Amino acid sequence: MSAFAVATPALVAHGFVAGTAVAVGLGPRAAPTAALAAGALAIRLEHILVAVALVLGLAGGFFLARSRLGRRAPAEPEAVHHILMPFTGTEISRRAVDAALRLARAEGATLMPAYLAAVPKSLPLDCAIPVEADRAMAMLEAIEQRAGGKGVPVDARIERGRTYRHALARLLAEEDFDRVVVSPGATGTQGLSGDDLVWLLERAPAEVMILRPGPEDHRMVVPAANGDGEFALIRGMRG
Repeated sequence: MSAFAVATPALVAHGFVAGTAVAVGLGPRAAPTAALAAGALAIRLEHILVAVALVLGLAGGFFLARSRLGRRAPAEPEAVHHILMPFTGTEISRRAVDAALRLARAEGATLMPAYLAAVPKSLPLDCAIPVEADRAMAMLEAIEQRAGGKGVPVDARIERGRTYRHALARLLAEEDFDRVVVSPGATGTQGLSGDDLVWLLERAPAEVMILRPGPEDHRMVVPAANGDGEFALIRGMRG
């Protein structure tokens, strides 16, 4: 015990205190090292959290976009694709009919020829009008055959009114269409008048095309003369 007691001061006296100093000096160096290690760990954790947040954000955005696309999946109701072609009498300009058919074919639309029938005020508006109905059916058949040759579907109408304008007003109120193609009366006794066309331009809820053939173009679509319904005759100029 006494030897150990003597040896300890000797070690100190011979400079071994330096070792002690070194050993004691490890304490102050260990603290910064531990602090650096803790800081590095904190940085790593921060990076990991940021990466996780980015992944979660991207995943959330992806699923949100998919959910919105899923809600939009049901397509909006298809727009109406009908071209209205009102007319009167037993003839209509071939140029007007062909223009309407070209538009319908280009746009994948259905042609809607509408015969306007004027019912006298002395008769009920919904009364039977056999003579007028026969004329209407013959004209609508002629137009449908011409449209069939060009691959255009047809959805024909007969609209009655007290006047042509009244029948036209009823037609505009009841039907859905994208465009109107109309030809003025060719003879002055048939067809829509200039006032009727002005009224149509002001009231129609769609694009209106008024086609008046040239003064030398007398080609008209009329009912088949032979009554077999096979071909519609083109009266006037050929071409």
